[in-house]
Amino acid sequence: MSKDALIANLRAQCDGPRDGALLRYALGDALLDAGDAAAATGELRHALRFDARYSAAWKLLGKACLALDDRAGAAEVWRQGIAVARERGDKQAEKEMGVFLRRVEREPGGG
Repeated sequence: MSKDALIANLRAQCDGPRDGALLRYALGDALLDAGDAAAATGELRHALRFDARYSAAWKLLGKACLALDDRAGAAEVWRQGIAVARERGDKQAEKEMGVFLRRVEREPGGG
């Protein structure tokens, strides 16, 4: 399936009975992969409205912010995501976001 077909398929399911955090995460991931970080950011924020404890969505949202050159936004998203992951006991996501956060804070213009 092409990226465009995947995105169209996922969008067709939005606002239907299967809509939820996982669908919006998958759509955000596909959009980011297709190079549309702005749309990806919107879908990932939508995923987090469905489930604010979705660690993977926080992680990918930070990456989407970074793709938009919003380093401060990415840093803030990852800080929130780290807190969520820590609360859930999601050690891997906590560790990964911590690495991303330190990297963005070290670079000039970091968050």
